[in-house]
Amino acid sequence: MLKNQQQALIKKGLKGIEKESLRLSANGFIAQTPHPYSLGSALTNPHITTDYSEALLEFITPPLANIESTLAFMTKIHQFVYSQLDDEFLLAASMPCGIRGDESIPIAQYGKSNIGQMKHIYRQGLAHRYGRTMQSIAGIHFNYSVPENLWPTLHRLEGSPLSLEAFKSSAYFDLIRNFQRQGWIILYLFGASPAICKSFFASRPELMAQFEHFDNCSLYHPYATSLRMSDIGYKSNNQANLEIDYNSLDGYVDSLSTAINTPSPEYEAFGVKIDGEYQQLNSNLLQIENEFYSTVRPKQIINPCEKPTLALKRRGVHYVEIRSLDLNPFEPIGINASQSRFMEAFLLTCLLQDSPKSDETESQINNNNQLKVAHNGRQPNLSLTKNNQRISLKDWANEILDNMQAVCEILDADESGKLYSLALTEQRQLVSNSELTPSAKLLSTMRRTDIPFGRFADNISQQHAETFNAQKLSSVDTDFFTHLAKQSHHKQAEIEAKDERSLDNFLAHYFSQA
Repeated sequence: MLKNQQQALIKKGLKGIEKESLRLSANGFIAQTPHPYSLGSALTNPHITTDYSEALLEFITPPLANIESTLAFMTKIHQFVYSQLDDEFLLAASMPCGIRGDESIPIAQYGKSNIGQMKHIYRQGLAHRYGRTMQSIAGIHFNYSVPENLWPTLHRLEGSPLSLEAFKSSAYFDLIRNFQRQGWIILYLFGASPAICKSFFASRPELMAQFEHFDNCSLYHPYATSLRMSDIGYKSNNQANLEIDYNSLDGYVDSLSTAINTPSPEYEAFGVKIDGEYQQLNSNLLQIENEFYSTVRPKQIINPCEKPTLALKRRGVHYVEIRSLDLNPFEPIGINASQSRFMEAFLLTCLLQDSPKSDETESQINNNNQLKVAHNGRQPNLSLTKNNQRISLKDWANEILDNMQAVCEILDADESGKLYSLALTEQRQLVSNSELTPSAKLLSTMRRTDIPFGRFADNISQQHAETFNAQKLSSVDTDFFTHLAKQSHHKQAEIEAKDERSLDNFLAHYFSQA
């Protein structure tokens, strides 16, 4: 346990945010226009890029110690982007609206370089495997790195025989396992996708039968929190049987590498290259690491064209990426400071708690808990499974929040406002009253105003657009993002000019890295 003089070391962890938003045209349908040139190259701009689709923007902040600074940077990205969008706007909800089947979703393009073509081919493969519509779902990724000054103290207190670098990676996996056990609480507290436009199922109509009709245009589950994180959204049944090892860095890298190198008869049926055109990068269970749709990922900063698993193997875990946050439609940038502070305190609690090794049985229990909360998290008296016993969601949630109290108090020490403790108190209210959760508020708004989900999402998105259009970016910040965009186009051109290998040779070399 950390002593008083050591406790301050848990402060100043770095927080970064990645936010996806679907770009819509003025008529509310998914934009068919290319990624705006004035936003820079999607391949090389470090802060403004695209995710799956040419219309699915992704904004990336730098990792910063002060969460207010992180959120301010994200706000500035939005202000700059809106200054370049003309009459288009960003969808404020996670579940896509304005979709007219898979073919209405343009796959992202990254230029003619080998790495740019690889990124496009990977997305073609995702289209064959899961459909384009699922790939257009948007979310928030919360990136967190433990304060560097904390590691030597934890290493010494644990009396670990591991090197400091190996200890850091082992501790990050302790955090990850605890997050997998308790992370369902993020869906309950912050889930904001209880309803879906019927148009979401245009390419998969058979899935509609499992939902109730909210109105002629919307489907829902009455007690759902995050359909994005359910088996029809972000998580996929295609990957249900992958046994990824989270007990150690080596186990994780080896099990993920096995999935990337194991052929799939189902995916072999699509073909890899037909008439000289790549359909997917390969026909294995996973094309690359990013295809594994986990709620949390151990991450290391990668060098150009380096495989993520190889970066982890060479340099260990640098930070964790939390992927289970829905866009908060009631917040202009999709997340607020209170949520962010809660996330930081929760992750630190997961780090500092005991974290037994897990097995496949526990992984299945964790997954089932998550799915129950995604589909029915606000159902009165809902029970989950903890340590092979039934426990009510409310009781377990209150246990988790109680365990966070000490961490919040340390983070608040010598700070005005006690903002971490306040964030914790806010979430206690949501546990006591599920009607205060974003998912309940969203459905309540739809009922009160008698509008379908698509209209709700369109209305609130337009309100956010007006907010950003009214907040003009300073000339200094405008110059920063404009210069960054120009610089990124030059960098893409340099990459394309330096390519010497054929695409086939480039991909063979990429996958042969060891």
